[in-house]
Amino acid sequence: MDYFNYQEDLLYAEQCSLNDIAAQFGTPCYVYSRATLERHWHAFDSAFADAPHLVCYAVKANSNLAVLNVLARLGSGFDIVSGGELQRVIAAGGDPAKVVFSGLGKQAWEIKAALEAGILCFNVESAPELERIAEVAETMNLKAPISIRVNPDVDAQTHPYISTGLKENKFGIEIQHARALYIKWSNHPHIEIKGVDCHIGSQLTSTAPFIDALDLVLALTDDLAQQGIHIEHLDIGGGLGVRYKDEHPPEPAQYAQAIHQRMGKRALTLIMEPGRAIAANAGVFLTRVEFIKQNEEKNFAVIDGAMNDLIRPALYQAWQDIIPVDKSNPGGCTEQIYDVVGPVCETGDFLGKDRPLAIQANDLLAVRSAGAYGMVMSSNYNSRGRPPEIMVDKGCSYLIRPRETIQAQFSSESLLP
Repeated sequence: MDYFNYQEDLLYAEQCSLNDIAAQFGTPCYVYSRATLERHWHAFDSAFADAPHLVCYAVKANSNLAVLNVLARLGSGFDIVSGGELQRVIAAGGDPAKVVFSGLGKQAWEIKAALEAGILCFNVESAPELERIAEVAETMNLKAPISIRVNPDVDAQTHPYISTGLKENKFGIEIQHARALYIKWSNHPHIEIKGVDCHIGSQLTSTAPFIDALDLVLALTDDLAQQGIHIEHLDIGGGLGVRYKDEHPPEPAQYAQAIHQRMGKRALTLIMEPGRAIAANAGVFLTRVEFIKQNEEKNFAVIDGAMNDLIRPALYQAWQDIIPVDKSNPGGCTEQIYDVVGPVCETGDFLGKDRPLAIQANDLLAVRSAGAYGMVMSSNYNSRGRPPEIMVDKGCSYLIRPRETIQAQFSSESLLP
């Protein structure tokens, strides 16, 4: 459930008309719903309420400070993949003690910053990374809390670009090698073993891959316990899918139930890292039709938004629903099949293909499910300014990032003397 709904043929975000938002802030722009963000976070927190747990929102999905602050106020933890994301969490009021640091290329300065901040845990992706963490911790005379991200070779049955749990993926340590690594580092003076981590991919629409991976991870934790290595938490990653079109992903409650059934009486704190499942359907991308262009083969709706603003369709061949902001069809247009394309000089610049729409120039369109992996992946390609972001809270709309100006783009560049 989200809070983007039609009221008398006009699309609203909570109690704010998207027509009014477009008039005030211009297009293209991103619009987020605070109520939806909170509802989705609470869905995970409530689903796991019967066991010790921590919901760590995956910052990479949408890292706007206002988004992070909304979740920090709820008591959320955070899953980060860079030193920059750590600084965003801190600036947004997040608690570093609820931060897990994932990602397989951690630099020494990032490790040092995370130790200084007092994060909960590093999710270690390789043996050389663990050595680097130990070296940095030694120079600081600290113990670094770690879990090892194991790669269980489980097919997440998702797009290959967002699958992370197979042997050919770059992430994690093969699960059959993790045991030896835990034993090797269990008594190191500057390493403190905290948990086991496993994340197999994104946009999963079935619990089966989660459970297949969980069974392997639980077997590892049981084995480590027999070796005298105490595991405090199990990080089950993120990846629960959302509904873009006709997918039917499990609800957080179903996901939690399936996991609890496998956990048995093991005294492990559960950490989960949802990102897309919290943010995706909490946002839309508003764009205006500039021209209707027709040729013998195709009808094109040329919009002011583009692949530099929202790259998922071009990058992943992702499908996102595109709907009119005013569905009354005030121009009396006949429905036709359109490719919805932007002004960027690339054939791959499209937000949707073969979409049935009754539209004309100047109509507003909303691209749904744009709250995750939208603005965070935007760029200045073709020297286009990145769009503004607006947060709606009931009947109020707040500008949480202004439209980027060309002067801002130039500000870090310089001419030769």
